Amino acid sequence: MSQIVLASNNAGKVREFNELLADLNMEIIPQGKWDFPEAEETGLSFVENAILKARHACEHTGLPALADDSGIEVDALDGAPGIYSARFAGQGASDADNYDLLLNKLKDTPSAERSARFQCLLVYMRHAKDPTPLICQGAWEGQILSTPQGDNGFGYDPVFYVPDLDCSAAQLSSEQKNQRSHRGQALRALHAQLQTRLQEAG
Repeated sequence: MSQIVLASNNAGKVREFNELLADLNMEIIPQGKWDFPEAEETGLSFVENAILKARHACEHTGLPALADDSGIEVDALDGAPGIYSARFAGQGASDADNYDLLLNKLKDTPSAERSARFQCLLVYMRHAKDPTPLICQGAWEGQILSTPQGDNGFGYDPVFYVPDLDCSAAQLSSEQKNQRSHRGQALRALHAQLQTRLQEAG
């Protein structure tokens, strides 16, 4: 089984990545297994930050690396929090801190104007100097609720309303979420590209 470093220590992401890539005989290991600082996310876009994180993980482990940069874009806030989603309420903020701040900023916004989407940019690099990293994107359209609902998922899931299922992302099972989510879409695209690359190499 080949090992790939995930440039994240988020247990929810590690679980999702392992579930969706299990049949490729790949083990996804969080970068916390090694003792090195996280990459500085100095990019101005999701894809820039994902490349920075993947390259950083390759450099420090010598293994192929997978990085995602994802977040939520709220139309009423001109796309914010965007690339700053994980630290919207400040460095070290909890998920609840971040979505509470979002709800506060939208408290006077009517439901018809609360459209939003999750974005995910995934980057896979074979090594730190990989000139052709695999880059995949997924987006998930929805709306921002006025109060959190549900206990599953992580991040902004409790305040992200999924119209076709009439519930929040945090009320979905992991299987339902993987079928629809931005990360699920990007991972399926990555799975297809990795499968092709493995077949070509084999």
